[in-house]
Formats: sequence, structure tokens, C-alpha cells
Amino acid sequence: MKKVAIFASGSGSNFEKIMANIEAGYLDNIQVTGLYVDQADAYAIERAKRYAVPVYLFELKTFALKEQYEQAILARLKADKVEWLILAGYMKLIGPTLLKPYEGRILNIHPSLLPSFPGKDAIGQAVRYGCRVSGVTVHYVDVGMDTGTIIDQVACPVYADDTAESLQPRIQAIEYELYSRVIKNII
Repeated sequence: MKKVAIFASGSGSNFEKIMANIEAGYLDNIQVTGLYVDQADAYAIERAKRYAVPVYLFELKTFALKEQYEQAILARLKADKVEWLILAGYMKLIGPTLLKPYEGRILNIHPSLLPSFPGKDAIGQAVRYGCRVSGVTVHYVDVGMDTGTIIDQVACPVYADDTAESLQPRIQAIEYELYSRVIKNII
């Protein structure tokens, strides 16, 4: 069983689905050592309490440099002997301080068919562009914004009358299934 840390910045719905899949026995290959958040008001914290998962809050604004921020995170990861990082709605680029020791062992999920629409608001970007197909990508994390090697993708239709709000639940349903499947197969 591999020790993993999950990183989130917001609601934590992907975190919760991963935890539910652990509880159900599907993800029997990982142990979550903690939820790492960068926002004190992230709803993911409430979800972590329901699963009795330790929460570690690291706010970039409390550090003089991003390197110091990542060194503090790395110290906690090392103390818990974490082997893999799973990003689940974590809205920060991972810098070299974390990338180097975890190279090839950081996963991210993104709500588009990369390389299309990297970064924030990918669902809204796809709708505004007029796409008829969008989807979800799981990829390894590298130095760029959603530029790492793609592990798996699943497409999702975009209907002519879709808005970002109407498309989001269909994208999230794919995320919940795809991420756990990749975690089970890769880690």
C-alpha cells in the first residue's frame, strides 16, 4: 500500500470521491496520509474531517518565497513518508522544490481534453469556444501549466445549449470515475 497525499484548494469533491472509493475497497492500493490545502476556507477541509484525514494548511502568503512554502510542505511529506502526490483541484503550479523529489509521482486531473484549454476555467473556455466535445485528462505533473505527459482521457459531449454550469456536472462525473481508475492502475 502506497502512502499518498492529496492536494486541494477548493470544494474537494474529487478528494471525497477518492476517499469513498478507499472506504468501498476499490482503492485498496493507497493510504491517504493527509489533505494539503492552500486556502483556510477550502470546503475540502470539512470533507477531510468526515473521513478523519489530517489536514495541513500551507498558505503561500505566509512565506516570503515560494521555495520556502514548498520546503515546508516537503518537510511534512517526508515526515509522513509520502510516496505519491495526487492533485485534486489544487490551484498552484508545483515548483522544483516539490517536483524534483516526486518526479513521475505527481498526478493531476484537468477538466478538458488536454492540450486544449489548460489552466483555470477550462469548462467555460470549451463552451465559449463552441466545442462539441470536451472531457477530462489525468496527467503527470511537470513544470508547466497542465503540460505533463497524458495518462488517460475520457471525452464528454458538449451540447449546443450547454453553459459552463450545465456541462460541469457531466465533466465531474467523468472525473470521479477516471481519477480513481488511474490511481488504482498507476500507483
